[in-house]
Amino acid sequence: MTPFFVMIKCQLGETYKVANSLGDAEIASEIYSTSGDYDLLVKFYVEDGADIGHFVNQKVHPIAGIQDTKTIITFKAF
Repeated sequence: MTPFFVMIKCQLGETYKVANSLGDAEIASEIYSTSGDYDLLVKFYVEDGADIGHFVNQKVHPIAGIQDTKTIITFKAF
């Protein structure tokens, strides 16, 4: 499995709704509230070789209340 993170900026007043929608969809491994430019930091896993961009486009972006996202792909350092 390949892990990656998505930072999510929500529309004003929609952060809890977005977090609950992600939880209800059962697509996120972990969901954190953050301070700063983004409201949520969400960890996802996809099968090795899966298209992360396609996953984000098809599974994350359609959730109501999301204004912007930033995807962070991780690599094993050791």
